[in-house]
Formats: sequence, C-alpha cells, structure tokens
Amino acid sequence: MPPSSSTDEAGRPRAKRSVGPGDPDCPICGGVGWLRHDVPVGHADFGQAYPCECIADRVSERRLAALRQESQQASLGDMLFETFNVNAPGNSPEARRSLAKALEAAQAYARDPEGWLVLRGSYGCGKTHLAAAIANERMQRGSSALFVVVPDLLDQLRAGYGGDGDLGFESRFEAVRNAPMLILDDLGTQAPTAWAAEKLFQILNYRYNAKLPTVVTTNRELEELDERLRSRLGHWGVVRVVEIKALDYRGGVHPDRAELSSLQMYSDMTFQTWDPRTATLRPDLAENLARGFALARSFADDPTGWLVLTGEHGCGKTHLAAAIANHRVAIGASALFVVVPDLLDHLRATFSPTSRVTYDKRFEEVRSASLLVLDDLGTESATTWAQEKLFQILNHRYAARKPTAITMATPLKDVSPRIRSRMLDVRRCTVFEILAGLYHGPAQDPRG
Repeated sequence: MPPSSSTDEAGRPRAKRSVGPGDPDCPICGGVGWLRHDVPVGHADFGQAYPCECIADRVSERRLAALRQESQQASLGDMLFETFNVNAPGNSPEARRSLAKALEAAQAYARDPEGWLVLRGSYGCGKTHLAAAIANERMQRGSSALFVVVPDLLDQLRAGYGGDGDLGFESRFEAVRNAPMLILDDLGTQAPTAWAAEKLFQILNYRYNAKLPTVVTTNRELEELDERLRSRLGHWGVVRVVEIKALDYRGGVHPDRAELSSLQMYSDMTFQTWDPRTATLRPDLAENLARGFALARSFADDPTGWLVLTGEHGCGKTHLAAAIANHRVAIGASALFVVVPDLLDHLRATFSPTSRVTYDKRFEEVRSASLLVLDDLGTESATTWAQEKLFQILNHRYAARKPTAITMATPLKDVSPRIRSRMLDVRRCTVFEILAGLYHGPAQDPRG
C-alpha cells in the first residue's frame, strides 16, 4: 500500500515509512523500500516497519543468512548424500535396508520437496546427516534452505527479545516461519516449557497451512510429542515419516538403548586386541587367563545363560566383557554394555520432570535387552533402592533365560544373597575368576 499521510482522520499521528534501498520505479514505496503499517497509535503494529514487495526477497534472504550463521549451518557442509554410509559396521540387514530407504527418501525430497519429511530414529543413526544433506543439495541447486537445531533455534528467538532489525525477535521468527525450506533438527530435545511449545506450534502450524517444505528429525516417538505438533506431523498424505532403525554409529547399540550404552568408550577392547601376556605371567596364571579368554569368546559366539567374570580391579575382565559386546555388534546382533553405577544414574534421571524418557521404558530397555553386559557390579552405592532395582533386573533375566555377562571385583560371598543365589545356579551361570594381576592391554610397539 502507498505511504500513509502523517495523521489519520482524527488528527492522530500515523507511522511513517523508514528509509531503505528499494526499486526507484516501485509504485508502492517509490524507491524507499520500507513501509510502516497504516494503523493508529496504540495498535500492536504501530511503528513497525515492513519491507515493500520490491525488496522482500532480499530482506528474507539476508535474515536467513544471519540465522544460518548463528546456527553454524556452514559447519555441516561435509554432510552430503555422497558421504552417507548405508553399510555402517554392526548393522543388521534390516538396519541397512532402513538406511538405504531413508537415503532414497531424502534424495527424492531434495529433488522435489513436496509436503513434509520426518526422519525418526535414535541418536547417531544418521538422520541429522540426511537432513543436512537435503539442505546442502537444495543450496547447490540454487535454492534456499535453513537448517537449525531446535534448542538452538529457541535460544536464538529468546535472544531476539529487545533486539531490532535482523536481530530482533520478529525478524528472526518471520525468517524461520517463511523460510523456503526449513529443516528442524532434534525436535523433542528442547526444554518442555509452554513458551517453547507455543513457538514451535506457531512455526509448524503456519508452514503446514502455507504448504511450505519442511524437514524434521526427532528421536522421539510421535506419540510423545506435544499433541498439537503431533497432529501436524502425523498427517498422512502431507507428511512422510521415515523410520531409521540403524545402530548408533558411536557405539553400535540398538536404537532404543543408544543413550544407555557405554560401548563406544570401549571400542578398542576386542578379542583381536587382547594380550594373553604369556611372556610375562607364570604358566599357571597364563593358563587361567587363556581359559577366561576362551570362555568369553565362546559366550560371544553363542550367548547362552550367564557368564560372570570376577577378579581384582584391572585384571582384564572389562576388556573381555567389552570384547563380547563388540563381537556381537560386529556380526549385526544387538548388545547393551553399561557400567552398573551409570545404569542406576540413568534410572534415577528418569524421575526428573525434564526427562525425555519414562522410568518404565528405561527399566524395560535394560531388563529385556537381547544381550546385557553389566560392568563393575558391586561398585554402585549400596542403597536399598539400588539393590532392589538390580535384583529386579537380574531376577527377570534369570527367569526369562536372557543372556547376561557380568564383571565384578566384589568376591562372590559379598554379593547380595538374592543375586548370589542366581549366580550359583551352575545350570544357567558360569562364574570364572581371573587370577592374573593388573592388565593394561597389549604392549605398545616403541617404533609406533
């Protein structure tokens, strides 16, 4: 609309247009570029400048560029379709098929971004790589795309309060809401505040109604998201949801248990890197160590019943336990490796109001794992609650005959009587004590 006069019919001052670079031949702004809303004093839009049509695209791209810089989108430049690995080690054929399907869906969406695409899967499964690859592909084709991590986006919007220009809340909010393509990474990891839920709904609802291309990644089940968001993301025919069932590339664990597992920290502890120490141990100790290795290797090939490795701290039992889990992952099976005190911390963390997972779900993940490796049993705090939870987990696995490997420095006689009675059942459990002393892994070649 044309620039307004200085007063309205009642003689009240109107907002004036601001100065800006516009098209000198524009019949709307006359070359000024920026206009102010023609509203009376007291109106919510009074004094607010907005770009004329002749510079709207330039302004929009400038705001997007500012957001890209804040979100460090440039750092994702190496996440391309060409660098996405559908044959990541440890994945089962089914998991690899899910990766290939997700790659195909992302590539198709990058070519023709119709509707919405939701990539769902656990931490480290590759969904962020694919989402970034979509953004990179669109930009290589000369189109615009904005990639933002949801918690970071909300922080940027909060930072806009009190700002002006491209750094103000309204400018940032409009840039996100109207981005030609918006990619929201890690939806569901934001703090569950009413303000956050409201802003995200406003953004997604606007883009849903405007039919603007949108990509969302999340590690949450859609049923766990805010009801209003779920209603948009679950609209069949408009939104395509692709499940990625691959292992976490950081540790080769089942998607449902990626947060629990510590296996990525022990990736170098394999049967191939085991040092039998035959040159440094007495023959009887070397033989004992060899028998422990053989038991662990046999259990890894066919995990049946329980295997309990005991011995003093540093004797090598954790290496063998991690080797069991790493071997299972390497052949495409699932294994949950967790240090006992860490496990209890994970369970306690579910009681927090900000927890993204319920206690029941986390407890069931451990109790029902196809193979559970518990490291350092006995080093946990000896509270009644801790002892009760461990007994419930182990008693269930004993009754259900689920394969379980346990390491502990605590003598068997000092283990809780209820748990000890399960370990002493020789029909289901093998207890082996490693007698060798401190183990630091294979000797390093001084030549490097």
